[in-house]
Amino acid sequence: MNNDWKSRLNVVYSTNPDFKYETEEQESVATLPENQQRLKVQLDKRNRNGKAVTLVTGFVGAEDDLKELGKYLKSKCGVGGSTKNNEILIQGDFREKIAMLLIEKGYKQTKRIN
Repeated sequence: MNNDWKSRLNVVYSTNPDFKYETEEQESVATLPENQQRLKVQLDKRNRNGKAVTLVTGFVGAEDDLKELGKYLKSKCGVGGSTKNNEILIQGDFREKIAMLLIEKGYKQTKRIN
């Protein structure tokens, strides 16, 4: 029996002796191959106090693969950033460099949006 209390935080109490708590398995999304990804690279300044960030959207796949791609882009640009909600945020205006890096890495359907 799995006795990890963190996975049962929203269960109050059950008096049923046969009760089995079932955790929801998150469906893993299969990551599309690089040549089928349709990524968009754009500059975004909204809700960021005037600071510019390069935003990469359109990634279809697992969260781990998105984080790996984000880490690669951040290291190549030498800046910080984050990955969440199937988006990669890179601090600063690196649209040209990121578009070139993605095309070199095999993401052939990358579009740079002004």
